[in-house]
Amino acid sequence: MKKYLAKVLAAALSVAMLAGCGSSSSAAPAEAPADGGAAATEAAGTEAAAADLGDFEMIVGHAQPEGNPRYVSMEKFAKDVEEKTGGHVKVTVYGNGQLGTEKEMLEQVVQGTVQGMRGGQFDFSPRLLMFTAPFLTQTRAQVSALLKSDLAKSVCAEAEESTGTVIINLCDAGGYRQFSNNTRPITKPEDLKGLKMRTNGMKTIDMTFQAMGANTVSVPYADLYMGLKTGVADGQENPWVNVVGMKFYEVQKYFTAVNYQFHPDPFYVNAQWWNSLPEEYRNIISECATEMGDYNDQLIDENSEAAKQQIIDSGAEVYEPTEEELEAFKAAAEPVYEQMVSEGICTQEEMDQMKDIVAKAS
Repeated sequence: MKKYLAKVLAAALSVAMLAGCGSSSSAAPAEAPADGGAAATEAAGTEAAAADLGDFEMIVGHAQPEGNPRYVSMEKFAKDVEEKTGGHVKVTVYGNGQLGTEKEMLEQVVQGTVQGMRGGQFDFSPRLLMFTAPFLTQTRAQVSALLKSDLAKSVCAEAEESTGTVIINLCDAGGYRQFSNNTRPITKPEDLKGLKMRTNGMKTIDMTFQAMGANTVSVPYADLYMGLKTGVADGQENPWVNVVGMKFYEVQKYFTAVNYQFHPDPFYVNAQWWNSLPEEYRNIISECATEMGDYNDQLIDENSEAAKQQIIDSGAEVYEPTEEELEAFKAAAEPVYEQMVSEGICTQEEMDQMKDIVAKAS
């Protein structure tokens, strides 16, 4: 991967350091102005070379509030891109749903109104749903193996042709997802029967809840707090960090640590804008996106237990199923796998491939 800007900037820095050494040395004071002049010339050349590539603006949206791993990692991404392009790619991030719902933001990316968005929105790339099979993974190593696999890269590559977007990174959307509701503790699949459980419209969430006898109602993420408070939905499913970030524990009494699903977090970028960038900038942005994804997952792992404890401290009840009870949930969700294949979310071969990737990462 070419790193033109990084190399040129490193060269400029090296010359500048030599100039500094020269100016502080009593042995060769006469050489300092010459070195300083060379550094200035080199720095000017670096700036000119970067300017020759052009200036670009990248507006990116997402739905998470301040303090959430997605929010924090996106701020890092913006800073890194601007630093590594010498300020010639300016990234402006709008979090907390300022640009609309996740679906609306993705539509804006497809249309080119904004350049990018991050979030678990799969309406335009439904094949990403294959990674949300319930109880497919149980560890960070397994999640990372799936998201960095050749299978994941292949699925992401399909996005440009079908949607006009490029997925430049695929990380974790928030960690393992848990059940909560206001009616009763959920200690077995049967406890979900008759409950109105909120979904974001994702098929595998609907399939899982319905397999366990729950009713589903679609509520936008930004409206979920009020939907739970007013009884539009009895319950919901989200990672601990999301529950804390959106304060869902204020309007939910019973939580179950079931770890039933994780969601990929694709970083969509408008393909036309992306392909208009100089290769040097695409390489830099790709590297920054990879670093952002790793940092995001690290933050999730660091914050999940603390978020869970904050929910407990709030007075909400958190139930920890036994291994036997977890097996009952897994068994109840088993029909979802066949349904995913029959509805074309993935092929049986891809399902087997995912299971093999997970088994080897265990």
